[in-house]
Amino acid sequence: MSSFLVLFLAGLMAGAMNAAAGGGSFVSFPALVLAGVPSVAANMTSTVALFPGSFASAYAYRKDFRPFETVSLKLLLIISLIGGAIGALLLAFTSARTFDALVPWLLLTGTLAFALGKPAGEWLRSRVQISRPIMIGAQLLLGIYGGYFGGAVGIMMMATWSLFGANDLNSMNAAKSVVVGSTNAVAVAFFIFVGTVFWWQAAVMAIAAIVGGYFGARIVRKIDQRRLRIGITCLNCAITAAFFWRIYA
Repeated sequence: MSSFLVLFLAGLMAGAMNAAAGGGSFVSFPALVLAGVPSVAANMTSTVALFPGSFASAYAYRKDFRPFETVSLKLLLIISLIGGAIGALLLAFTSARTFDALVPWLLLTGTLAFALGKPAGEWLRSRVQISRPIMIGAQLLLGIYGGYFGGAVGIMMMATWSLFGANDLNSMNAAKSVVVGSTNAVAVAFFIFVGTVFWWQAAVMAIAAIVGGYFGARIVRKIDQRRLRIGITCLNCAITAAFFWRIYA
């Protein structure tokens, strides 16, 4: 019962975080590890569990979709699907020992991207003109990262898109929900076929993530974005520090 409650609450929070700004796997992945799921399987199970919540958020944002001027959403989806497949394949061939050693660094990467992605994107955009091929290459790398781990991949995408002048948060959140969801769709199919998914844990978390994703997207418009980002960043830092302690202490 305690595991059920932990997973359900983690799913609610993860779905809401993904709808608001991203980083839901920072909650879902540790919760699964805490519930006794091995790390590689926990990562796969987390991806499967959070997958439906992305589309619940996309539905809630359905009135906010706006086309990108430089790269079409269709092209971003195709590139992300390819990257997601590559990332899922890499994860399937990563040993548990190697993945355990990588997890704190992956979490740190996601934490820094979440905390610094927006100001870094604004700083870079004011100094550098990013070309379309670079945008496509960056999206492919983000797709690979998303299929492999995915922590804060949504905020990484939004920071990258901002380099091309996208600045409407709701519009980017709408596109992010669809692109991340589609990236995860490939990974989910691959994990179901060749991976190890802990199904009852995934089911509990998925139901909660759908609820959190839908209502999180509706509520986020009423929340101060700066305070929300600070709160999520503090949570991400605490979880990252805990995993560094767990592996290296």
